[in-house]
Amino acid sequence: MAVRELASVAEKRQRSRGHFARAWSRLLRKKLAVVCMVTLVVVYLAGIFAAWISPYGYQEQDYSHIRESPSVDISGGVGNFWNNSHIAGTDRAGRDIFTRILWGIQNTVLLTVVAMLTGALPIGLTLGLLAGYFGGKIDSLIMRTGEIAAVFPEFFMVIIIASTLGPRIREWVIWLEDNTFFDGLITSGFVDYIVISLALVSFGWIGLARLLRGQILYLRESQHIEAARAIGASTKRIMFLHLLPNAMSPILVSVTMGMGVFIGTEIFLSWIGLGIQPPRPSLGRMLLEAGNIGTLRNEPWMLFAPGFVAWILLLSWNLLGDALNDVFNPRTR
Repeated sequence: MAVRELASVAEKRQRSRGHFARAWSRLLRKKLAVVCMVTLVVVYLAGIFAAWISPYGYQEQDYSHIRESPSVDISGGVGNFWNNSHIAGTDRAGRDIFTRILWGIQNTVLLTVVAMLTGALPIGLTLGLLAGYFGGKIDSLIMRTGEIAAVFPEFFMVIIIASTLGPRIREWVIWLEDNTFFDGLITSGFVDYIVISLALVSFGWIGLARLLRGQILYLRESQHIEAARAIGASTKRIMFLHLLPNAMSPILVSVTMGMGVFIGTEIFLSWIGLGIQPPRPSLGRMLLEAGNIGTLRNEPWMLFAPGFVAWILLLSWNLLGDALNDVFNPRTR
């Protein structure tokens, strides 16, 4: 009897917790998801604090250590270990690969997170809410626009946007540097950030808007929405306090999967020469510089180190997305 009462109390406590609290608890029980989250946090923090972590400058060249394989130098003692070692080797210009990877991760973090939070996510959520709640002409206009954009291959259109907007924005920024007090915008990668962010945002909202629209179409006919209308709740309150929170589960899964797509797209753009431009390092550019038979034979660490980091980022986001899908999917509980 006591066991039954304890089980009943535990069940009531579980039910009293919020939906996302229960989902978080289930997610933490998945070891692979926890490993992915820890990996992403460590990699992202390493990129954010690259200026403090990296032992060298990303343009710093050491001609006495050109194409040096990964090495650890403890001859100067523990205090000088970090500044004397090349734990990922050096490239053909004598630059420390580990340092350049850290700065490449920083570029990836800035581009993907900023593009998602400031562009794809708010645009997708807003248009999906409007299309699903109001329907009619608004729904038709938003969905037909998305369908027209989705007709073209996403990578192809991203390449077109990056290649056409890049030179024009670069000319404007050069004029701005020549005629105002702004200086260093080109060398800092500011233009590249704008171009890639615009390219990512241009198509990143479509899938999110479609998904949210489908959820809203289903939820707006539910009883609690009818009750909110009956008591005179405003349209804004219904959309943002009743509909959107109840549709967030699939949105979180979509955003997590989308981060992996954004990272892959950013690396691909840099790999084909339309992304981050030198002297700023990028993972895609490093893969391009090391992507030949001669490098694979003689300096394989130049390809393995950035390739491993890119693989870890893509794999972690996709596995985390799968775990979130299992957590929020009622059929897998």
